[in-house]
Amino acid sequence: MKEKESMDGKARHHTLGGLLRGLRARHGWTLKEMSERTEIPVSTLSKVEHNRLTLTYDKLLQLSQRLNIRMSELFADPAEAGETAVTARRSVGRMSEAVRVNTKNYDYYYLCPELRRKRMVPVFTRIRAKSVEEFGELVRHSGEEFIYVLEGAVQVNTEFYDPIVLHEGESIYIDSNMGHAYVAAEGCDEALVLAVCSSADEGLLESLYSLHGDSQAVRVPATDKSERAAKPPAKRSTRGAR
Repeated sequence: MKEKESMDGKARHHTLGGLLRGLRARHGWTLKEMSERTEIPVSTLSKVEHNRLTLTYDKLLQLSQRLNIRMSELFADPAEAGETAVTARRSVGRMSEAVRVNTKNYDYYYLCPELRRKRMVPVFTRIRAKSVEEFGELVRHSGEEFIYVLEGAVQVNTEFYDPIVLHEGESIYIDSNMGHAYVAAEGCDEALVLAVCSSADEGLLESLYSLHGDSQAVRVPATDKSERAAKPPAKRSTRGAR
């Protein structure tokens, strides 16, 4: 079964490190050359490529700006490097092929990585932070984002509005330039959301969905908990869910 296949050893999770190596190989850059271009230390880039470290949103944005490429290019399958822009495109989002990035507050699964030059970035996210204090500073970035709660309850914190709690089947659409943070609501250990982030600001080379306020976070290997995030939630009625 496809669902089972996404959780066994045959699952093909792309990693940020592997995609970064592919990007560097396509351009023929050494680690030192990429470091000089991006102003990110060689040691940091090396750890990312070996999946011992990941990069926060601001560092990913810095990487794309310094290299003058769209953010989505960082999450594109190296095997599709020769792809050219077309007008009729499609991509099936399978969790077993998502780019997985784990931080202290969130587990991200960036969907449809083989589709390059995306106008929207879909992300399946497990939220583990339980308070704004644990989350850290509110994040801000170009564009807009849509969040749909699949499981659990999420407290949405924004700088211009009082916090609001969303339950299964509920959603919110916000201006991403406004400071924001998503945490699991009181009484909820974790929450699952499907998010779509979009930016019309070409100067920022396409914004990615950003929830983490932590600094550089270690990417942990797959565990029962992280693999559970890759399994699509069972269909259920959301009528009256609270």
